[in-house]
Amino acid sequence: MLRRTLIATTMAFTFAGSAFADGHSKDIVDTAVAAGSFGTLVAAVQAAELVDTLKGEGPFTVFAPTDEAFAALPEGTVEDLLKPENKDQLIAVLTYHVVPGKVMSGDIAGPMSAATVQGSEVDITTEGGVMVDGAKVVTADIEASNGVIHVIDAVILPE
Repeated sequence: MLRRTLIATTMAFTFAGSAFADGHSKDIVDTAVAAGSFGTLVAAVQAAELVDTLKGEGPFTVFAPTDEAFAALPEGTVEDLLKPENKDQLIAVLTYHVVPGKVMSGDIAGPMSAATVQGSEVDITTEGGVMVDGAKVVTADIEASNGVIHVIDAVILPE
């Protein structure tokens, strides 16, 4: 009986340790794929050939629009952006959602702006919840091995 208890306890700690160790082992792209609610974003990242970049060392902060956020764009917008001839525009939109470095929600205090990989700045406010260029952060601080994802409810567009 003691032996079975010892084995069961050892196995429980082993499996629990594995589960916690895997918590941040996925990069931003793999984390987004595993979430299941970023199919359009992942397809856009693939079309823009940014997968390797977002799997890179980072760290990156990604403001990730959900599939519903992309669906709320005017009809045909996503399809147009995914066309090969619009790749530069797609890259601009996607990199506007990425800030170099790892910015956790606790790092945000009051109104501020942050330079994006695209080159423009996003405005971040905290009144009534965290907003990024008017998009609400609905889930914050999803950590990945090379940065953090903050889920937003709208696609933000550079000027």
